[in-house]
Amino acid sequence: MKQYYFTSESVTEGHPDKLCDTISDSILDQCLEQDENARVAVETFASSNKITLAGQITFNGQIDYEKIVRQTIQNIGYGEASIDIDPDTCQIDINITKQSPDIAMGVDVGGAGDQGIMFGFASDETESYMPYAISMAHKLAKKLTQVRKDKILPYLRPDGKTQVTVEYEDNKPKRIETILISTQHEAKIEQEQLKKDIIETVIKQTVPANMIDEKTNIYINPTGRFVIGGPLGDTGLTGRKIIVDTYGGYACHGGGAFSGKDPSKVDRSGAYMMRHIAKNIVANGYAQKCEIQVSYAIGMEEPLSICVNTFGTGEKTEEELVKLIKEKFDLTPDGIIRYLNLKQPIYSKTTNYGHFGKDDLPWEKIIEM
Repeated sequence: MKQYYFTSESVTEGHPDKLCDTISDSILDQCLEQDENARVAVETFASSNKITLAGQITFNGQIDYEKIVRQTIQNIGYGEASIDIDPDTCQIDINITKQSPDIAMGVDVGGAGDQGIMFGFASDETESYMPYAISMAHKLAKKLTQVRKDKILPYLRPDGKTQVTVEYEDNKPKRIETILISTQHEAKIEQEQLKKDIIETVIKQTVPANMIDEKTNIYINPTGRFVIGGPLGDTGLTGRKIIVDTYGGYACHGGGAFSGKDPSKVDRSGAYMMRHIAKNIVANGYAQKCEIQVSYAIGMEEPLSICVNTFGTGEKTEEELVKLIKEKFDLTPDGIIRYLNLKQPIYSKTTNYGHFGKDDLPWEKIIEM
């Protein structure tokens, strides 16, 4: 009987890296609202009461970058420069140029916006076809934000992290070994009260009772204090939570980040398409677990390679699945964009709590294969 432990983490929307992802994706959505063919590659950097925007944007329209930044900070719930960041007083530096013509000449004719490798993954161990550990870590992080915004625990602040260790037996989740939650809070709250409140309002309301037992370890703010957070406690940067964004480390990652990139960037659209295909291979009963790799070259339309791995769970051979994929799907960048309707301003919905496993996103749709 094979037994092992696997751990994944998630972060709240108030984590400084996620603040930056949210700003970048909000800018992307506003560009696409005005011009569906917008070319966007924008990075956000957050430091002590300062936001820096940099990147390349080419589109027909106008954007108030400063307004987006300040509104995003306010919506997340930040408000004090002395403990995180102030939306009214923070400094904003903007350094945005147009897309390089050397890149545009390849993308304009339907080629990939860059070289790279992308992965998609799915497993039947959860209803969302996501690995159990990252699925549970996201649910806890989302619940942590909810109890703050709904003022169930009004002393919480926006910054936070969750981590879940799952015990597997014969490749199936058996129980949760460890739950770790770190959350920013007001200085007045005592550690014991915080721990009790988080267990009652976040953990017990989120984690199935049959997955926790008397041996499950629960850690809340292990240092004992988390008052200073956000960009004051740690700098933030777009694209620094790529494992949180995908499969929690349970599957491979090609290395390219998603947020702030329009769909001509195959780092984003290619990864979304591979998730769609992997999920449907599992949902259609062809395998219990599936990982797909695809590779592209800048300016070229067709992928250079496709690789399928079903980890010995396939009802079809991996060669048969590759053939099926090539017959069923147009994997050119334009083909992916059309198939998934990726020119819509949907990207702010992807930013937090994972880009996969959300039913309202087009790449999560189950089809007949």
